[in-house]
Amino acid sequence: MHIDFDRICFRYPNSAGDLFSDLSLRIAAPGFHALFGPSGVGKTTLARMLTGAVAGFSGAIRTEGVRQVFYTYNLERLPGWSSVREHLAETTPTANRTRMEELIAACGIEACVGARFNRLSMGQQNRANLVRYLLQDFDVLVMDESLANVDELTREKIILKIKALFPERCFLYISHNVAEVARFCSQILILRGVSKAPQIVSVQGTDLAQGAAPPPERLERVMLEIVHAA
Repeated sequence: MHIDFDRICFRYPNSAGDLFSDLSLRIAAPGFHALFGPSGVGKTTLARMLTGAVAGFSGAIRTEGVRQVFYTYNLERLPGWSSVREHLAETTPTANRTRMEELIAACGIEACVGARFNRLSMGQQNRANLVRYLLQDFDVLVMDESLANVDELTREKIILKIKALFPERCFLYISHNVAEVARFCSQILILRGVSKAPQIVSVQGTDLAQGAAPPPERLERVMLEIVHAA
C-alpha cells in the first residue's frame, strides 16, 4: 500500500495566493500516521483531496492497494431519530458486526449507546461517530480532529486499540497535539506554509504500541524535530 501526492498545486477560488505549491509526499505503508501543522496551512484540504472531495488542483494523487478512503471529522453529525446502537447496527456491514461491541467498549461509550445521538456530549458524539467508521470496510481512514473533546487517557486507549485491531489499515490522524503525534504515530507529515520549501516535512514518530513506552529522551527528540520542522 502507498499513497503519493505528486507536485500538487492548488488555490481556492478568489484566494489571493496558492495554498499548495509543488507539494509532494508519500505514505508508504499501513499504520497510524499523522498530518500535523498550524491552523490554516491546508491539512483538511489535503486530506479531502485524498477522498476526492476537493478537486481543481494540478499534479496527481496516485495510490496502490487503496480502494476505499473514508474521512471522519470533529462534530460530524449522525441522525438523531434513532439510538446510537440502532444506527450502528443499521450501518455496519454484516461481516463486521461481531466487532461492534468491542469497539463500543474501547471507545468508552457503553453507557450512552442506547441514547439518541443529539443527547450525547460532544466527546461522546465524536467517539460514536468514530466507531461507525471503524466498523466499515476501508483501506484508509482520515481522522480529522476526530477525538477532540475527549480526555487524554481515553484518547490514548482508543488510539492504541485502533492500532492493535487494524494493523493492516492506514490511518491519517490530524491533530495539533505535538506529544500525541510523537508518541502514537509512525510517519508524521508536517505541513507548513506555502512560503516554506519543502512545504511538507516527514518525521519518524515513536509509534507507541500497547504495553510499550518509548524512552523519554527519544520522545523528547521527536517532539523537538516536529516543532523545529513546523
